[in-house]
This record gives sequence, structure tokens and C-alpha cells, in this order.
Amino acid sequence: MDVFARYSPFIQDFIYRSRWKSLRAVQNAAGDAIFNTEDNVLLTASTASGKTEAAFFPILSLLDENPSSTVGVLYIAPLKALINDQFERLGALCEEAGIAVTKWHGDASQTSKRKLLKKPSGILQITPESLESLMISKHAEIPSLFGDLRFIVIDEIHSLLRSDRGGQTFCLIERLCRLAGCSPRRIGLSATIGNPEEAGRFLAAGSGRGITIPEFDGGREVWRLSVEHFFKTAPQAGEETDGPVYPEPPTDKAPAAADPGLGYIFEHTRGRKCLIFTNSRED
Repeated sequence: MDVFARYSPFIQDFIYRSRWKSLRAVQNAAGDAIFNTEDNVLLTASTASGKTEAAFFPILSLLDENPSSTVGVLYIAPLKALINDQFERLGALCEEAGIAVTKWHGDASQTSKRKLLKKPSGILQITPESLESLMISKHAEIPSLFGDLRFIVIDEIHSLLRSDRGGQTFCLIERLCRLAGCSPRRIGLSATIGNPEEAGRFLAAGSGRGITIPEFDGGREVWRLSVEHFFKTAPQAGEETDGPVYPEPPTDKAPAAADPGLGYIFEHTRGRKCLIFTNSRED
């Protein structure tokens, strides 16, 4: 099928504005599985391959064609940082179509939470722990919140496999569906799964639906790896260094207040998709 033609106009416009030359293999495969089956779907592809868009483009198209009367999509992610990142991406995409996106965790605003409780709709992004808290504190409101839930998207599903947190998360999903009287499809996203079939069975367990794990050729990928050292303090006498020493003046292309490490990263990553690892979260 022509997946692009099946997308809603606001999704097509987003793709045109983003100057994509074509859909990626995972996006074509996901669109075919989500549009043409009623199964749960497990998407496994490398990092930065477009899995989020692959799942949400068809989901949002279906939601745009037939809006839900309650929250239509429940997005569960293991980290608040991931939710915050996806909130920005989805919010910009959904604004034109009038599909609300609400994040719900300890750092999210109470105003947006109250707005959702008053008028449930669109997408709710939540961590497993916040979902449990919601189930307890708003027990009586679960049917009005999720009675017309269509999809549950579980990001980084590999982090929930074979763990107490994962078992608890899926118990919460079962309880929610029973309380709300809904039967949503489950969409799992992951970059690293050794046994997709086993993960697919875990994703679909108790849902009453089959599981589709799209197969596709992602093409050849080229990765560049760089290891750089930046010192917060000058090395002591006798210490050898194999990288720039702090402090070093920033380049003319880096922000004036940037330290050498940030300046280097700025110059070597702009315009590219990159993963940057540091020694600590503070760094």
C-alpha cells in the first residue's frame, strides 16, 4: 500500500515541510501493520531510525479521521526525560490537527493535568510510576479518562522485559483496560531486542489480540565514533593529555560563553543526528 497517501493531510504537510525525500523502511512497514491489521505491533529498529514517527504517523492519522471521546493514545516511557523530549516533538506535530498532548509525571504542570481531567482527549504521556499513582488517586475517573482508548504505545520496551517494573507496568495496563472497559492495541518500540518473538509475546499477553512484528530492510548504516577528552581543571604536572586542556578559548563559531568541550561538540554535531555520552548526568 502507499503509506504516505494513507496519512492524514497534516502529516503529509509535516513531511513536506521537513523536506523528507521518502519514508524510511520502518515507517512503511509500521504503516502497513497499523493501518491494515488490528494486531498489536512491535517495532524494532536502530537508534535514530524514525521509530517514533513510524508509530505515531498512522496512529495520529486514525485519530484525526475518527477522534476519540476520551484519551485516545496512552504513551508509556521509562524516563521523564524521554517524555519531555517526545512531548516537544509530538506537540509541534499535533498542534495543527488540534490533537492535545499532555505529559503526566512529577515535574509536569498541575494546570495541564487538571485540563486533561476536565476534558480527556488526545495523547497522554506518562511513566509507569505516575500511571500507578494516577490509577490510585483518580480511580473513579479511569472510565471517563480512558473509556475510548485506542492505542497504548510503550517506548523502550526492552527496559521492561524480565523486570519487576515491567510486570507491574503490564498489570497496570490490564487493570486500566478492565476499569475503563476498553481494548486498545499495544505498540512496542525498541532499538535493542535480542529475541523479538519473545518480546512480542510479552507485549501481547492478555490483550486478546495477535502480534505483528514487521520485517524490513533498514539499509546500510554508517556510524562515526569519536572519543574526546576535556578537562574541567588543568592536568597536574607530569600528567599526560591526549585532548584539549581546559581552559581553552572557544572558537569563533561557538557561543561566546561556551567552554571548550561544548564548543567542540557544537561544531562537530550541528546538522547531524548524534548520541553523546558523558561521565555523569550533571555533565
